[in-house]
Amino acid sequence: MKITNIPILVAVLLVVDSLHFVFANALHPLIPPSISALYVMLAATLEVGIYGLYTRQIKLIHLKDNLPFFLAIGFLVAASTNLNYEAIAFIDPGTATLLAQTGVLWRLALGIFWLKDILSGRQILGAAITLAGVFTITYQGGNFMRLGSLLVVVSAFMYALHAAITKRSGDGIDFLNFFFFRVLMSTLFLAVFSVSRHALDFPPRPAWLLLIVAATVDIVISRVLYYLALRQLTLSIHTLLLTLSPVLTVIWALLFFKHIPSNQQLLGGAAVILGVAIINLARKVPPKPAAA
Repeated sequence: MKITNIPILVAVLLVVDSLHFVFANALHPLIPPSISALYVMLAATLEVGIYGLYTRQIKLIHLKDNLPFFLAIGFLVAASTNLNYEAIAFIDPGTATLLAQTGVLWRLALGIFWLKDILSGRQILGAAITLAGVFTITYQGGNFMRLGSLLVVVSAFMYALHAAITKRSGDGIDFLNFFFFRVLMSTLFLAVFSVSRHALDFPPRPAWLLLIVAATVDIVISRVLYYLALRQLTLSIHTLLLTLSPVLTVIWALLFFKHIPSNQQLLGGAAVILGVAIINLARKVPPKPAAA
């Protein structure tokens, strides 16, 4: 599936991606974190599976031929999601979203040193400015050693590793089959986590509507856009463009929670926007024609 308008794709992705911890926080009073993570993923699996069966596009051969790949990313996504939902019991969604941006460092390192992504001089400059902005926004002083913060940082590493594995081995798999078996394996691992902790339970009735909305927005829509963008971009550029997420988080906090951004957040946000602008402009510069 070829997408031509990458900026619009990334812009929509940023909006829905920024709601991940908001949904986790909204579900927390209604249902235990491990259960909410499981049922959100299960609802998403059912939505994608019903569509795939209706269109007759789901083929088990894709799972059989790529079973180690799906097991690896399924486990990483399940563990990362479970840690994020558990972390909400200790820290607020805004702080969690900001801390999750430490995944930028993991994904950028994996993209450059493992996948051998090559950045131009302008992109390196933009990356440096972007990373400085991310650090400025996310730096929380002593909060990093709190349990909730530690859970989010570990989760960010696991999700970054899943993204690198997906970029390395998943681009050639039919997209719908890739996405269905990805969410299916994540659901199975989340079920294993819940059973092993004797925490498997049926969600209360008031939680179901929110579970379905979270599954549709935070998993189906958000992750479809995430993987479409990942297929069109190198892991490094994909990562750096998504660093606009903490800037959007500051805006959400201002609009919905009346939290006025600090000078530190404003400075970091400006740096991120400048860095991403440099990267995006450098990506669009056509190569010089070779000399005759």
